[in-house]
Amino acid sequence: MHLSIKNLPALIIPACLLSLMACNQPSKTATTTMADSTTVALPADTGFKKTVDGKQTDYFTMKSKGGMQIAVTSYGAHLVGVLVPDKTGKLVSVALGFNDIDGYKKALSNYYGATIGRYGNRIAKGKFKLDGKEYTLATNNAPNSLHGGKKGFNDVVWDGKQIDSTTVQFTYLSKDMEEGYPGNLTSKVTYHVTDDNGIEISYEATTDKTTVVNLTNHSYFNLNGEGSGTILDHTAMIAADNFTPVDKTLIPTGKIVPVKGTPFDFTTAKTIGKDIDAKDEQISFGPGYDHNFALNKHDINTSIAKVVGDKSGIEMDIYTEEPGLQFYAGNFMDGSHLLRNGKKDDHRTAFAMETQHFPDAPNQPAFASTTLKPGQTYKTKTIYKFSVAK
Repeated sequence: MHLSIKNLPALIIPACLLSLMACNQPSKTATTTMADSTTVALPADTGFKKTVDGKQTDYFTMKSKGGMQIAVTSYGAHLVGVLVPDKTGKLVSVALGFNDIDGYKKALSNYYGATIGRYGNRIAKGKFKLDGKEYTLATNNAPNSLHGGKKGFNDVVWDGKQIDSTTVQFTYLSKDMEEGYPGNLTSKVTYHVTDDNGIEISYEATTDKTTVVNLTNHSYFNLNGEGSGTILDHTAMIAADNFTPVDKTLIPTGKIVPVKGTPFDFTTAKTIGKDIDAKDEQISFGPGYDHNFALNKHDINTSIAKVVGDKSGIEMDIYTEEPGLQFYAGNFMDGSHLLRNGKKDDHRTAFAMETQHFPDAPNQPAFASTTLKPGQTYKTKTIYKFSVAK
């Protein structure tokens, strides 16, 4: 999910800097080409070993038996690099990112690859009530709060350690009333690469005071390779018969409605671009896809979404224990930032699929609760698995 400058006075996401800028929408006829996959490599560790807010950051790499390579950093528990083999066996960099922490700082409110918290997605008017008490958050996506506020989990330094060659774990203590949220929340995010080229992301959290929590990862993917053109010809399938329509500020109306007969029907695979500019009120609010899908299943053993790169043949399946999937099609990307390969993050050149509870759940009684109480453990898992389409 992204924000527009009109909704955000001082923030930015790799396509908007701390002030979310509106998108300069390039021509819909932008071509899609394969990125040069002969020289791809994970970014060097030197750009990720710095001091941020007085704390030293770190950088870790992992490799699967299937040939996938990933890199993560303790700054924002970001996923900063994903290399997977394409249909010819060549490695392709499929997750957009930068060569150093400074690049992520400049594109802060685009959340490229970041761990999102304390609450992923939007909370209406930056307010919610718990046990009869109202809490006020920063409205960093005016008039709403987005992705944890002005300084969310994406902009803090986590404590990181490499468990083994395939697993890295990050922990962070968010203190009581940090960004307006109650309770000392201890969060843990574990990245693990599986033998079959899966990126398994596990989340845990505990609190000493009743609070709300909704953690997710905000990676931007282009399965033809970052900088290779738009993702409009990627084929996507989302196993969701329903979605949650939104108002003009992208806050759910509270309804859960069928996707059938709408541009949001991905129950049968179609290209992302097929209906992205349809004459539809919800599409106009996006503008494009920036909506939560109510998943039919979410048991970690069933693929809930599949995307295929039209040029590379790379296929990504998503598995999750979360009830929702926020599908964002890069509507506000505007070429404001140079990626690590020197290409720009142009309009709709990547997509994000964020597994999570529904937006604004603390204010929506009909949605699954995101409340966490002392003595309880928030625990959830998502897997992004890569293969080659047959």
